[in-house]
Amino acid sequence: MAKQKLVVVGNGMAGARAVEEVLARGGADMFDIFMFGDEPYGNYNRILLSNVLSGAQDTEEIFLNPLSWYAENGITLHAGARVTDIDRYAKVVIADNGVREHYDRLLIATGSRAFMPPIKGLHGADGSLKPGVFGFRTIDDCNGMIAASAPGRKAVVIGGGLLGLEAARGLMNHGCEVHVVHLAGHLMEQQLDFTGGTILKSGMERMGIAVHLQKSTTEILGEGRVTGLAFKDGTTLDCDLLVVAAGIRPNAEIGHRAGLTVERAIVVDDHMRSVDDRTIYVVGECAQHRGRVYGLVAPLWDQAKVFADHLTGRNIDAAYHGSKLATKLKVMGVELASMGLTETQEERDELVQFVEPKRGIYKKLIVRDGRLVGGILMGDIGKAAYLMQAFDRDSPLPEERLSLLFDIGAPSQKVTIDEMPADAQVCNCNGVTKAAIGTCIAGGAKTTKAVMGATRAGMGCGSCKGLMNEVVAWFLGGAVEEDPSVHYYVPCIPLKKPELVAEVRARNLRSVSAVFRELAGGVEDAQSKPALASLLSVVWRGDYIPEADARFINERAHANIQKDGTFSVVPPMAGGATTPAELRRIAEVAEKYNVPMVKVTGGQRIDLLGVKKEDLPKVWADLGTHSGYAYGKTYRTCKSCVGTDFCRFGLGDSMKLAAQIEDRFKGIDSPHKMKLATTGCPRNCAEALIKDVGAVAIGDGKWEIYVGGAGGSHVRKGDLLCTVGSHEEVLLYAGRFMQLYREEAKYKERTYTWVERVGIERVRAIVMEDSEGIAARLDAAMQESVDAFIDPWKQIIEKGMDRADAAMTATVGSGA
Repeated sequence: MAKQKLVVVGNGMAGARAVEEVLARGGADMFDIFMFGDEPYGNYNRILLSNVLSGAQDTEEIFLNPLSWYAENGITLHAGARVTDIDRYAKVVIADNGVREHYDRLLIATGSRAFMPPIKGLHGADGSLKPGVFGFRTIDDCNGMIAASAPGRKAVVIGGGLLGLEAARGLMNHGCEVHVVHLAGHLMEQQLDFTGGTILKSGMERMGIAVHLQKSTTEILGEGRVTGLAFKDGTTLDCDLLVVAAGIRPNAEIGHRAGLTVERAIVVDDHMRSVDDRTIYVVGECAQHRGRVYGLVAPLWDQAKVFADHLTGRNIDAAYHGSKLATKLKVMGVELASMGLTETQEERDELVQFVEPKRGIYKKLIVRDGRLVGGILMGDIGKAAYLMQAFDRDSPLPEERLSLLFDIGAPSQKVTIDEMPADAQVCNCNGVTKAAIGTCIAGGAKTTKAVMGATRAGMGCGSCKGLMNEVVAWFLGGAVEEDPSVHYYVPCIPLKKPELVAEVRARNLRSVSAVFRELAGGVEDAQSKPALASLLSVVWRGDYIPEADARFINERAHANIQKDGTFSVVPPMAGGATTPAELRRIAEVAEKYNVPMVKVTGGQRIDLLGVKKEDLPKVWADLGTHSGYAYGKTYRTCKSCVGTDFCRFGLGDSMKLAAQIEDRFKGIDSPHKMKLATTGCPRNCAEALIKDVGAVAIGDGKWEIYVGGAGGSHVRKGDLLCTVGSHEEVLLYAGRFMQLYREEAKYKERTYTWVERVGIERVRAIVMEDSEGIAARLDAAMQESVDAFIDPWKQIIEKGMDRADAAMTATVGSGA
């Protein structure tokens, strides 16, 4: 039988999940599948955008289906193509890039967009958001906010719901002064009552975030870009950037244009079909079912299953009857569970409540006729699994109400899992049920990681990981095996890092493609390429074969790409010291190439933001210095105080030491970026205690060396490695530590994670005591890497400026 054609408008979480459900039911043999997506990416987890903004995760870590997945499953994806029209009579969809696709069955999964209130001054003359104003729905939104944020900048978030508070957390992590402006009388009014909202507000204010309640914004101030907000009460608030997180609106316009019934969203029946056209299905936030539109992900998964059952004929009677809303999440670091009602509504409603404001703990349950109809758990959600199950299943509650909030006569966790129904959802983010985990384990999965990879349980917001681990252990009778793949350096090659290095040396593999050919059966894995390129750089120093498609765009272009496709240029400035001549040269370059922003970085350098790709070779030629490597997973910079030259407290020449460090280690590849600092006394003005490597002068020519510190989204004071008596010893032991880290750490594992994993005692023993007899080899390997330093811009410029633009275009345009 000839295949039919399924066209999916929307490549977000709902659309892609619906296609996955179709494929799981044998749909690939029934349909040729075509998908349209507004964004030029594969499908990613929007729930984790807050982690990207805060710096907890990289963008590539949140993708659910990379572009390769579509090809592997025979799906034609039109990425970056917005569908503008649906011709229902001809059964054709039309995109803004001219692409037309015929369909036999059509799925609309266009999701929602950030709601932009009708506030004066929100938009510029061209109708787009005024510069400095952002929504919070896409990767591009995140990248824009990250580029605009910096320590000392004042950021305002309009909206005190979940998205607004997550935006505030992310901006705070970038050092901004953050204000949250909210129209309602308390925060997160959809999930919390006044008491819960008040406790959350107090916690936020303790973190340094200002909260302005019952504030109605009437105007966004600023001519060229945002400079502040004006409120209905006559007050104003200055700001450098503004995030509007005032809710979402369904993207239902395509339904209007197609002549479908649209109220709040596109109206569907219980089979998720449009009520007007039996060939058109709608799922997700753009669908309205029985008068309701759902914004949480769990209902979307239920809708996707019904759609797939009905479309493939697996169960033509499959029906969606609506969802009871319950969710677990983490807001500003506070764990929260919310379900159903937040206030009593009838006289028979029974209220069970516990409040401990100083500890940020709040528990509230609303019981009606012995059933749970609403609940809030904040700060302590240990009973959430049991309560959410009772809420979802409408189960009778024990008469001892105190046991609902505390472990006093309540069912144990194991009993809860025993009694958990097969269709109870363990992971709300990805719609994974207890039965799905059991099926996965029955199919051979013996580890938590294997279950996560097969079902995606625990790979959303992460709040279900504890319960998921318990369920996996329950199915396996407690005999959970460790997945050996967690120790592989890259997923596609079953070798730990030392074993992989040994094979690379033994087989003389000097390119990423050679590693794939010899060790991965010739099958290339795009996600593994950067990790392998980093490893080869460490193993072979300068004597390996670089391949452009094995590096990220920043490393190929030798500059940090920005959200608008321009780049930032960060010339080196050892220890933050400069001269009038160097400053003059930077200023002249900024003026010559119309650089839109010149900014001082946290690493005591000057950042030229907004440089055009074609201008990069000329900019670097005019600057006349090496690249500074602010764009790579390398040694980045050494921050310094003024030391003994001017400071009356100085005990050591931190400036000179910083310059020596920068000169020696510039451009050294590593598993992740490394930031160093030197400070001339224990007052620690250069923050050496929270760097990957930091040197602190303590007097009498002595220096303390600290390692494994962090001062970003994760804050950690470094461990004391040793105390030495000279600059030369600082360079020696810092270099030995860095080389050990380069050789042993996983790709993208920062020093602070690595030190915690292997233990500072072992690190000290190797670096200081040569406990494993490898100190001389580590020193020699570091020296070889230092000797192999090559300035990429010098190479490009020496090829001739007439060819530099072409070289850059080829480099930037190639690879992933």
